[in-house]
Amino acid sequence: MDDSKKMVKLAYEALEEKKGEDIQVIEIKDISIIADYFIIANGTNSSQVDALVNSVSETLGRNGYEPKRVEGVRSASWILMDYGDVVVHVFSKEDRLFYNLERIWRDGKLVSKEQLED
Repeated sequence: MDDSKKMVKLAYEALEEKKGEDIQVIEIKDISIIADYFIIANGTNSSQVDALVNSVSETLGRNGYEPKRVEGVRSASWILMDYGDVVVHVFSKEDRLFYNLERIWRDGKLVSKEQLED
Protein backbone atom coordinates (compact mmCIF):
# COMPACT_ATOMS: atom_id res chain seq x y z
CA MET A 1 0.00 0.00 0.00
CA ASP A 2 1.47 3.36 -0.98
CA ASP A 3 1.98 6.08 1.60
CA SER A 4 -0.86 8.37 0.50
CA LYS A 5 -3.35 5.49 0.45
CA LYS A 6 -2.21 4.51 3.95
CA MET A 7 -2.85 8.09 5.13
CA VAL A 8 -6.31 8.02 3.56
CA LYS A 9 -7.16 4.75 5.28
CA LEU A 10 -5.99 6.05 8.67
CA ALA A 11 -7.85 9.35 8.27
CA TYR A 12 -11.01 7.55 7.15
CA GLU A 13 -10.91 5.29 10.20
CA ALA A 14 -10.31 8.29 12.49
CA LEU A 15 -13.34 10.10 11.03
CA GLU A 16 -15.46 6.98 11.26
CA GLU A 17 -14.46 6.44 14.89
CA LYS A 18 -15.88 9.86 15.81
CA LYS A 19 -19.06 9.26 13.78
CA GLY A 20 -18.19 11.59 10.89
CA GLU A 21 -21.09 11.82 8.44
CA ASP A 22 -21.00 10.95 4.74
CA ILE A 23 -17.25 10.34 4.52
CA GLN A 24 -16.17 10.60 0.88
CA VAL A 25 -12.75 9.88 -0.61
CA ILE A 26 -12.05 11.38 -4.03
CA GLU A 27 -8.93 10.38 -5.94
CA ILE A 28 -7.79 13.46 -7.85
CA LYS A 29 -4.20 12.56 -8.78
CA ASP A 30 -5.04 12.19 -12.47
CA ILE A 31 -6.81 15.56 -12.71
CA SER A 32 -4.88 17.85 -10.37
CA ILE A 33 -1.41 18.49 -8.98
CA ILE A 34 -2.87 19.70 -5.66
CA ALA A 35 -2.99 16.26 -4.06
CA ASP A 36 -3.67 12.59 -4.72
CA TYR A 37 -6.77 12.38 -2.53
CA PHE A 38 -9.41 14.59 -0.95
CA ILE A 39 -11.29 13.25 2.05
CA ILE A 40 -14.54 15.05 2.80
CA ALA A 41 -16.68 14.56 5.90
CA ASN A 42 -18.97 16.58 8.12
CA GLY A 43 -20.04 16.77 11.71
CA THR A 44 -23.44 17.67 13.10
CA ASN A 45 -22.19 20.54 15.28
CA SER A 46 -18.99 22.49 16.01
CA SER A 47 -18.01 20.18 18.89
CA GLN A 48 -18.18 17.15 16.64
CA VAL A 49 -16.26 18.96 13.88
CA ASP A 50 -13.51 19.67 16.44
CA ALA A 51 -13.55 16.04 17.57
CA LEU A 52 -13.23 14.81 13.98
CA VAL A 53 -10.27 17.12 13.32
CA ASN A 54 -8.57 16.09 16.57
CA SER A 55 -9.10 12.41 15.79
CA VAL A 56 -7.52 12.72 12.34
CA SER A 57 -4.64 14.81 13.70
CA GLU A 58 -3.90 12.38 16.54
CA THR A 59 -4.22 9.24 14.40
CA LEU A 60 -2.02 10.50 11.59
CA GLY A 61 0.44 12.02 14.07
CA ARG A 62 0.85 8.69 15.89
CA ASN A 63 1.72 7.17 12.53
CA GLY A 64 4.35 9.77 11.69
CA TYR A 65 2.31 12.10 9.49
CA GLU A 66 2.24 15.81 10.31
CA PRO A 67 0.14 18.35 8.40
CA LYS A 68 1.87 20.90 6.23
CA ARG A 69 -0.93 23.33 7.03
CA VAL A 70 -4.26 23.44 8.88
CA GLU A 71 -6.75 26.20 8.10
CA GLY A 72 -10.13 27.20 9.46
CA VAL A 73 -9.82 25.87 13.02
CA ARG A 74 -11.27 28.97 14.67
CA SER A 75 -14.50 28.92 12.71
CA ALA A 76 -15.11 25.16 13.13
CA SER A 77 -17.33 25.18 10.04
CA TRP A 78 -14.71 24.14 7.45
CA ILE A 79 -11.33 22.86 8.51
CA LEU A 80 -8.77 21.95 5.87
CA MET A 81 -5.91 19.68 6.89
CA ASP A 82 -3.19 19.54 4.25
CA TYR A 83 -0.94 16.48 4.47
CA GLY A 84 0.59 16.99 1.03
CA ASP A 85 -0.75 14.12 -1.06
CA VAL A 86 -3.86 13.92 1.12
CA VAL A 87 -6.14 16.84 2.00
CA VAL A 88 -8.82 16.33 4.64
CA HIS A 89 -11.86 18.64 4.61
CA VAL A 90 -14.08 18.56 7.69
CA PHE A 91 -17.23 20.66 7.42
CA SER A 92 -20.28 21.63 9.37
CA LYS A 93 -23.30 20.12 7.63
CA GLU A 94 -24.47 23.51 6.34
CA ASP A 95 -21.10 24.55 4.92
CA ARG A 96 -20.61 21.20 3.23
CA LEU A 97 -23.89 21.63 1.39
CA PHE A 98 -23.00 25.23 0.50
CA TYR A 99 -19.48 24.57 -0.86
CA ASN A 100 -20.33 21.17 -2.41
CA LEU A 101 -16.75 20.04 -3.08
CA GLU A 102 -18.04 16.75 -4.42
CA ARG A 103 -19.61 18.62 -7.34
CA ILE A 104 -16.51 20.73 -7.95
CA TRP A 105 -14.29 17.62 -8.01
CA ARG A 106 -16.78 15.35 -9.80
CA ASP A 107 -14.14 14.47 -12.42
CA GLY A 108 -12.21 12.69 -9.66
CA LYS A 109 -12.72 9.02 -8.87
CA LEU A 110 -14.75 8.11 -5.79
CA VAL A 111 -12.93 5.56 -3.66
CA SER A 112 -14.98 3.23 -1.47
CA LYS A 113 -14.00 2.10 2.00
CA GLU A 114 -13.48 -1.40 0.62
CA GLN A 115 -11.01 -0.12 -1.98
CA LEU A 116 -8.87 1.34 0.80
CA GLU A 117 -8.27 -2.18 2.07
CA ASP A 118 -6.44 -3.20 -1.13
